[in-house]
Amino acid sequence: METTPIKLTQYSHGAGCGCKISPAILDKILHSPIAAVPDTRLLVGNDKRDDAAVLDLGNGTALISTTDFFMPIVDDAYDFGRIASANAISDVYAMGGKPVLAIAILGWPIDKLPPEVAQKVLEGSRAICAEAGITLAGGHSIDCPEPVFGLAVNGMVDITNLKQNSTATTGCRLYLTKALGVGILSTAQKRGILLPDDAAIALKSMTTLNKLGEIFGGMKSVMAMTDVTGFGLLGHLSEMCEGSGLSAVIEFDKVPVIPSLPHYLQMGCFPGGTARNWNSYGHKIAPVTDEQKYILADPQTSGGLLVAVSEGSVKEFENEILKHGVSLESIGWLKPQDGGALITVV
Repeated sequence: METTPIKLTQYSHGAGCGCKISPAILDKILHSPIAAVPDTRLLVGNDKRDDAAVLDLGNGTALISTTDFFMPIVDDAYDFGRIASANAISDVYAMGGKPVLAIAILGWPIDKLPPEVAQKVLEGSRAICAEAGITLAGGHSIDCPEPVFGLAVNGMVDITNLKQNSTATTGCRLYLTKALGVGILSTAQKRGILLPDDAAIALKSMTTLNKLGEIFGGMKSVMAMTDVTGFGLLGHLSEMCEGSGLSAVIEFDKVPVIPSLPHYLQMGCFPGGTARNWNSYGHKIAPVTDEQKYILADPQTSGGLLVAVSEGSVKEFENEILKHGVSLESIGWLKPQDGGALITVV
């Protein structure tokens, strides 16, 4: 007797980084009248909107500490573990660091899903951790109404190689290492209309580690860096602009996008996270078309790195990454704030 395959996305109300709390609500959660106890060793903490916390170890190196977890964005348990793990490890790469250790975070509806499915999630996680050169060394699990999985990850970085999202400079050119659109495709999957070829494209994107981040960490031409996840390109770029005291111009035709997106946009495949994102920061953006909004505010899961490269080092940067088999084209630039929109799309 055949058993019906378990589809994990049917057990969760959200999907991947689209589950993120909106930036506006998160601001209220993080705001507190109680002053934080200062720690002189903390190079990057909760007072900054960066990808991970960073602690000075006092010997020229720093510890990077981060965590990320979410509900299923794909139906296959093994792939869910791979995606969630690649997404969590990305925060270390986004700081220019090297991951060294991972701990699992598992919430499982034990009355709805068998433990063998959770086992597959962990196996997928171990596969990605092995690819990153680290060990899944333990973790914690709870009985939870919906399946949840992610990692707490530690990394190391030479302090001179540390990258932040708030250190960009005027004239920096912007680069994005992965195509946008996995939020739109994941919505199509939940509706049962995602074509197999597009499912394969989304899976490959979400399970590709952002190892380039460690390489970028050693490049002085890289002035700032972050990864693009649940807040979409516009949200994470807004954080870079505000942290650096700059504004941005994005050349929409140069932004890498998954080719099939227009097909799914015509079918109304808009993640709920897109509207939450736009409601949080849309007022900071110059007028855009609906297509531009749906793509640039699309919540990404295990998205690419957004990199700001000093204006005079563009050719050097592009030639260096070509040595690693990667070809990137600038998608825009940073300029002084002039009282207008934080981000303009042309």
